Amino acid sequence: MKGTKWDKRFLSLTETVAAWSSCFQENRQVGAVIAKNKRILTTGYNGASAGIKSCKDRGECLRKKLDIRSGTRHEICYATHAEQNAIIQAARMGVSIEGATLYCTHQPCVICAKMIINSGIVRIVYRSGYPDEFSMQLLGEAGVEIEQMDI
Repeated sequence: MKGTKWDKRFLSLTETVAAWSSCFQENRQVGAVIAKNKRILTTGYNGASAGIKSCKDRGECLRKKLDIRSGTRHEICYATHAEQNAIIQAARMGVSIEGATLYCTHQPCVICAKMIINSGIVRIVYRSGYPDEFSMQLLGEAGVEIEQMDI
């Protein structure tokens, strides 16, 4: 699908949000926007949890240092994923995201997919792929609409 002009606007905004990332590697900077009825509900970017030094602060990427392949061992990282941060932000602010669309620079990983499913998000629009076929399987099984789109 080509998506609507609003899809393209929100997907474009994920690039701006991704620039806020504290990830040491530029190709791993991820941004997310959760929207509903043409309104932004929350945003999120990947970065270290509150009170934890980020990879940028440390001057190195832990995953790169340990030679961890992309799409594996998600728990070995100082950062919380962009999608997780957007969902957490909604919870902290008391904003319902049920029935919303999540826009993201990258396809969600399996951990994010599980959170997306349980949060009530019904649609995902993303730009770049990610090596995690299981996440796509779970999202499809849960009936979450998934669309890859260029901006």
